[in-house]
Amino acid sequence: MSILLYTLKSVAFALTNPYLVTFLVILAFVLYRRNKKTTIMQKMIIGERINSAFELTISQIVIGIFAGTLASIMMSYLGIVFDETSAVDLIFLLSIVFMFFNQRFICFSYSGSALGIISMLLGFLAVSLQMPRLDLLKIDIVALMSMIAVLHFIEGLLIIADGSTGYIPVFTNRNGKIIGGFALQRYWALPVAMFFILHNASNIGVSSQVAVSTPTWWPIVKNSLPENILKNALLVLMPFYGVIGYNSITFTRSKKEKKFISGGLTIVYSLALFALAQVATLNVFLKILVLIFAPLAHEGILILQRQFELKGTPKYISNEEGIMVLEVAPNSPANEMGISTGDLLVEVNSEKIEDEEKVTKIIKETSNFIWFKVKKVTGKFEEVSYNKMNNSKRLGIVFVPKGVPKDSMVVKFDETRFAEILDKIKNRDKDE
Repeated sequence: MSILLYTLKSVAFALTNPYLVTFLVILAFVLYRRNKKTTIMQKMIIGERINSAFELTISQIVIGIFAGTLASIMMSYLGIVFDETSAVDLIFLLSIVFMFFNQRFICFSYSGSALGIISMLLGFLAVSLQMPRLDLLKIDIVALMSMIAVLHFIEGLLIIADGSTGYIPVFTNRNGKIIGGFALQRYWALPVAMFFILHNASNIGVSSQVAVSTPTWWPIVKNSLPENILKNALLVLMPFYGVIGYNSITFTRSKKEKKFISGGLTIVYSLALFALAQVATLNVFLKILVLIFAPLAHEGILILQRQFELKGTPKYISNEEGIMVLEVAPNSPANEMGISTGDLLVEVNSEKIEDEEKVTKIIKETSNFIWFKVKKVTGKFEEVSYNKMNNSKRLGIVFVPKGVPKDSMVVKFDETRFAEILDKIKNRDKDE
């Protein structure tokens, strides 16, 4: 019970210590700026924001705190321990730095592998050149990769539970036809408490932590350090902040299906990495193997999912029978009628729907009553209606167009172009 109590105290320390809270506020600000772009894109495509940037950010922080607590408890009970001279905390900073080069590099499998390889190289040079000072990082590879495995397990759970929040409808061209899909992007800030071995009891006061007493059965997993040393060592739990991120896009699955597949694959990856990390206690070659496996296997999962998307059957595509609904705005007439993602609109006011412009034209001509013949995802046909329609109201449907409209333009979303689009949307909002 003491391990659980001390872990919770350490996480609580991360939420109350002024320095760590300041770091959390900075992370929240970075997340808020990203979420602001997401909500603006949602409004541009859907017609309104699904969530506010503030709501998206607060949920990321709150969910991240619970996830970080669970990760800390798992690592504490498993017995993942680092020496106080270890620079393992650099993994959190390095992952954020990597993110600026490519968003997917925020994953700890990349920063952890890089840090582990550098640590091993410095250790080898320190021994070869008889210069102990070169061994700066002193990272336990088994503990490092075990920690990364646990964090990926938590990431998989987060993707399944919250991975589709803040989605954006997107379109692409395949074989001359427009298909719809969803871009999923979500980040979570986690407070993570880790065990460190202290060599001097006076160091406890530095972080306002207390030494942890461990039960006789601890640790559960193997570690590079002998078990008798761990049991007699002076241990302390120290908190840090990290960011876990998820980026994906799907044209062949629903948002729910995609997050379950991605989350499930991430959990499988975490279990494989954890097992290999435990085997790595045997020799240095297996340590090198696990360091190589971490980023390559992660890349393999990404490539596998891309292949699924390229070879899979598009889920959201209009056809001769009707026009596909990609997304429905909340609190809209379409939502009140019960129209939902994946429905196929076949008729509007007894007229066959040939394209999205047909729907727009009839809405403009109607007084207040509109009805649709809808083919639901199940294949059943239903008739839905709305009797409070007028020219000032938006139907609230994102259609998958049958072709590229003549007055549309294809936008490349680089930073400069994206900034211009945001300015146009802000100016349009002011005019309205």
